[in-house]
Amino acid sequence: MSNAKVLPLLAPEVAAEPCCPPLDERPLSAEEAERAAKMFKALGDPVRLRLFSAVASHEGGEACVCDISDVGVSQPTVSHHLKKLKEAGLLSSERRGTWVYYRVEPAVIAAMGQLLTRAAAA
Repeated sequence: MSNAKVLPLLAPEVAAEPCCPPLDERPLSAEEAERAAKMFKALGDPVRLRLFSAVASHEGGEACVCDISDVGVSQPTVSHHLKKLKEAGLLSSERRGTWVYYRVEPAVIAAMGQLLTRAAAA
């Protein structure tokens, strides 16, 4: 007789809704353009882009603010830029003790990629 246990299947992860269709699929609606512009505007600042990249590329997919704050600006300015990235929906955060950990949701990168994929392949 086997001691094997049957494990329950986990529900598949629900894919996040992309912000917009690929640029060459159809013209964006006003609402879609607003959402996309908010993301790209947040990434239009070099310091924010560096912070976003530091979080996205950090081991484990999340980074403590203490690990990413060396971007050539003061700590209050780093906090301001991280706040802007959160407001744009590009980062989420969690406080653990005295530190705040930031993560880029995989769906965010997937949605941004989908927006540009077809246009880039053309």
